[in-house]
Amino acid sequence: MDLTILASIDDDLDSSEVAALCFLCRDVLSKKGLKKVKDGKDLFKQLDEKDLLSNSCFLYQLLRIIKREDLLSRLQGDVTQTDSIPIVTDYREMLYNLYEDVIEKNLKKMKYLLGDNGVGRGQIELCTTALDVFSLMEDSGLLSRQRLDKLQEILKECDSQLVNTVQKYINAGGYASQTPSIGPQDSPSFSMGNPREAPPAVSPSVPCMTRYSEPGAAQSLVSDSDLIVAATSVLHPDFYTLRNNPRGTCLVINNEHFTGGDLRNRRGTRVDEESLRQVFGKLGFQVVVHSDLTADAIRRVLEDLGKKSFYKADVLVVCVLSHGENECVFGTDGKKVSLRDLRMPFTSAGAPTLAGKPKLFFIQACQGSTYQKGALPCPPRPQDEEARRTSMSLEVDAGALPAELVAEEADFLMGMATVEECISFRNISTGSIYIQELCKQLLVSAKRKDDLLTTLTRVNREVSKGDYLRHKQMPQPKYTLTKKLVLTEMETETEMEMLKN
Repeated sequence: MDLTILASIDDDLDSSEVAALCFLCRDVLSKKGLKKVKDGKDLFKQLDEKDLLSNSCFLYQLLRIIKREDLLSRLQGDVTQTDSIPIVTDYREMLYNLYEDVIEKNLKKMKYLLGDNGVGRGQIELCTTALDVFSLMEDSGLLSRQRLDKLQEILKECDSQLVNTVQKYINAGGYASQTPSIGPQDSPSFSMGNPREAPPAVSPSVPCMTRYSEPGAAQSLVSDSDLIVAATSVLHPDFYTLRNNPRGTCLVINNEHFTGGDLRNRRGTRVDEESLRQVFGKLGFQVVVHSDLTADAIRRVLEDLGKKSFYKADVLVVCVLSHGENECVFGTDGKKVSLRDLRMPFTSAGAPTLAGKPKLFFIQACQGSTYQKGALPCPPRPQDEEARRTSMSLEVDAGALPAELVAEEADFLMGMATVEECISFRNISTGSIYIQELCKQLLVSAKRKDDLLTTLTRVNREVSKGDYLRHKQMPQPKYTLTKKLVLTEMETETEMEMLKN
């Protein structure tokens, strides 16, 4: 491969991405050799010596897994898989996906629990990322493709979502040992149904879900370091300025129990609430949660918030988790609140101290009662029977939320769970499809310093890949933002208290 191309790719990789590539190469390069890697050039040299860069296939896999699709266009030559070119195993890719989802608090728990398995504290303290922990576990004989029990035990003490990632890998047939699997109470369960209607019939098999990214994703901002600095510290005409701590308020309205009409209770929504609390807390927001509000109470809470001074705030975030219909969400009394009513307290006229600042709304609710259709991504496989059984708890938050934003309402973003007239899905065990993917991608973007629209593009892609009982879900952001917004992690007093506990 052309050395100039490799050098240009190395220039755009940061140290954490090089470390991730080294981890993905543990099956093809020696431990001794990997310890000598200081940058991408060192790694590429070792891969070339192993004849792993004779075509672009292996490097293509590596860059795709770490989600650097913006670099794939630089690769030249054949990217066809051959017997002479190994592939990055599903096992190692699964571990990388775990690493992306591990927050600092869970990393500390993992390191503590690893000490109970005979690993020296000195070695553990050298681990600064989850990939370091996984590598140490492999070197200590506690983790391999044939042994996942210790990993599962540790992850169960940290976050059930992490356990689900391992379980999905096992269910997909990538693991053939006798390691005991997680019990039914720990694995995700899905069912589907309109809150006003009985669930539709379920097909005996569900097509497999493809998780991984493909070329053509939105471009990352990481390569433009000057603009990234401008976005997070000083004034720049292309970026919203972030200079306050906390950055602003994140209001979460979580309607779970409904007393009016014939709306069902929204099981699983508390998982979304906790995910939003953790993620936006990590991004530097003061998170305020209101549960089970009637329509009038929703309006009153938003109007009261709009009357406050936002002089020391950079961003406002409002998340509404409820049922909905055309251009509205429901209060717990079954009455409607229009999307316009949600926004109006925060326009430039209603909240002058928010003028010129981004106002982000994320709405987990349906936009109608229509099920989206999609072509099957692959033929049914034996393991899809398990997917069918676990799919029996997908529910829908029926309702449509189209509402075009008018031009004078500048600096708004409405992140919708689904497109107009269609249903969105919520898992009664692990939360809604949209909110969970949104939280995941916000943390990924915080590390990579991607702008918000790039983040939401990835959310669109990942959610749209899924098959939910042979139906699709397509999120839809609507915005009048006038600049780019980059949300990076910020240590807050709330987060520090969480880590101490």
